[in-house]
Amino acid sequence: MESVIINNSIFQFSQLTRQRIVIAIRWLCMALFIYTANAKIVDHDRFLKGLTRVHLISGFAVFVSFAVPIVEIITATLLLIPQTAKIGLYCFMVVMCGFTLYIISALIWEKKLPCHCGGAIEKLSWSQHIWFNLAFIIIAVMAVRLINFNKFLKKSKS
Repeated sequence: MESVIINNSIFQFSQLTRQRIVIAIRWLCMALFIYTANAKIVDHDRFLKGLTRVHLISGFAVFVSFAVPIVEIITATLLLIPQTAKIGLYCFMVVMCGFTLYIISALIWEKKLPCHCGGAIEKLSWSQHIWFNLAFIIIAVMAVRLINFNKFLKKSKS
């Protein structure tokens, strides 16, 4: 009798293709954080004023106004370095989840919602912000899974 091998994977990529996809995702996430951090730093006063108008965090507005761009730059740096890319992706996901929860809580408890994301992203509606963040979280999860799959393949070949 013949044995039949069934492969459940719809998409089969070579290891090089998987690595290139991960690099593209890392660079995309890095570009997002560098772009928004730059916008927050360049127009820091406006960013700070926007934060002070949000009752949920107004007491911490000064701290948050400095911490957010610093965290974005550190995360982008982690994404840039291949040895820290996986940690960078996890940090990116945590920060993006935090931003998403912040948006959702602001939608629930705030009367007027100022946007201080920076740059063109401020043009998005609040529901678009949530979908935008979720899309980036999903692609970051995909990158981590591809990294883990590459490591799994390396171990199984050994």
